[in-house]
Amino acid sequence: MEDIKDALTDIRERMRRAAVACHRDPDSVKLVAVTKTVSTERVLEGIQAGISILGENYVQEAQKKIEALKSYPVSWHFIGHLQSNKARHAIGLFDLIHSVDSFKLAKELDKRAKAAAKIQKILIQVNISGEETKSGIDPVQTLQLVRDIGALEHLSVRGLMTMPPFFNAPERVQPYFRALKELQNRIREAAPPTVMMEELSMGMSGDFETAVQEGATLVRIGTSIFGRRS
Repeated sequence: MEDIKDALTDIRERMRRAAVACHRDPDSVKLVAVTKTVSTERVLEGIQAGISILGENYVQEAQKKIEALKSYPVSWHFIGHLQSNKARHAIGLFDLIHSVDSFKLAKELDKRAKAAAKIQKILIQVNISGEETKSGIDPVQTLQLVRDIGALEHLSVRGLMTMPPFFNAPERVQPYFRALKELQNRIREAAPPTVMMEELSMGMSGDFETAVQEGATLVRIGTSIFGRRS
């Protein structure tokens, strides 16, 4: 557990410094510990070390961990690509779904949330780089999707998420983070009052400080906490 504690201390200090450097409140940025392929035992060590938000990529894998760790007061986020046929399970498992990128998926989530008597919080995943291999809606189409989802009674849009191209140099990612922040500002001005553009989920182990400087409120970090996945 000590290695996780040390890693968390280092990451949180780096997050703090990045926020202060751009005159942001460090408490406005939250750490999502990515636990994809991490064992339940190791996740528990992370919780005991102070992790309070956990991010999972696969519904089936998450189900087992959430059930095993249900007595711990943590929040579970879904950060992977979500298929419509997994919507029912996702509604029952996650406090925030980061990766809604179509109205078809949103309608299915809304239906399942209604059946569960729940208002499901979601983020809209934006393919800010236009890469064909990445999920997410085109930035040009994002406002209309937000407006359409804003009319659904059992979903609550809370912001945007993106995964930029991978670069070894964080400064090369900066324009993509900045573009998402600018898109958030434009949508905030034009979206219906049911939409809350308060969250930006962006930044991972190699570039989270740059993401914080560009406005991230949720950074998704796995490798720097738990080590490289096998």
